[in-house]
Amino acid sequence: MSDKTQRNKQITKGRYAESLDPTSADEVYDAEFEGIVRQTLVRIGDDPSREGLLRTPLRVAKAMDFLTSGYQMSVSEVVEGAIFNEDCTEMVVVRDIEFYSLCEHHMLPFFGRAHVGYLPNGRVVGLSKVARLVDVFARRLQVQERLTQQVADALMDNLAPHGVAVVMEASHTCMMMRGVQKQNSTTVTSAMRGSFADDARTRAEFVSFIRT
Repeated sequence: MSDKTQRNKQITKGRYAESLDPTSADEVYDAEFEGIVRQTLVRIGDDPSREGLLRTPLRVAKAMDFLTSGYQMSVSEVVEGAIFNEDCTEMVVVRDIEFYSLCEHHMLPFFGRAHVGYLPNGRVVGLSKVARLVDVFARRLQVQERLTQQVADALMDNLAPHGVAVVMEASHTCMMMRGVQKQNSTTVTSAMRGSFADDARTRAEFVSFIRT
């Protein structure tokens, strides 16, 4: 990718959230990526020059950058300035965190809810940062099992709590749209660290919170 293309990409990326569509007909976001999308359109039997597909390569390039933006994010950047000393000894649970990710096997979406709990050890983290932490790892090519483990480990490493629990429930379009084509199936994964792994009562309390 040329330096000019990279600069254009970064400039456009900054305003992506404000506008999903290009601001002008001749806008170029990532010329190389857009060329690949055009080739893909031809390969599947369509015509990238027809009206409905003219801006599709640009939109796909932008969308893929957003959906994989976790590669450019770090946990330390997300939680920086949001960890506070607090004499809190009770469980903290943030549940029903919506997340969207891409299956690394087919690059098809999987999506659902994450439930995250931890037992503080003299420090707490801003609640919104828990949700952002999920996005750091969800916005990458993933498998749900690894995603769940990464969120739990990141909280343990950066907060040093007594324990962390993460449960994720998701629907996978690679199972719904192709393959076995089971639209109503869901996948549940969990990661327990520290006291949540060692103490059945602590684990049961967390489960009771996310089921109510």
